[in-house]
Amino acid sequence: MARALLGSGSMKKVCGFALFWTAIGMFIMMLLPNLVWGVILSVIFLVLGYRLFCC
Repeated sequence: MARALLGSGSMKKVCGFALFWTAIGMFIMMLLPNLVWGVILSVIFLVLGYRLFCC
């Protein structure tokens, strides 16, 4: 089933990489004591990810 959804081996690696770092981010968010820090980090990483992906 994974092969039908993800296609080639390289796509599985990209999805696995994204899922791994998403899980790490969720874990870090559980450790942050303040919601404001979570929002600030989310915005920073979204902008950084967009810049790295598009440029």
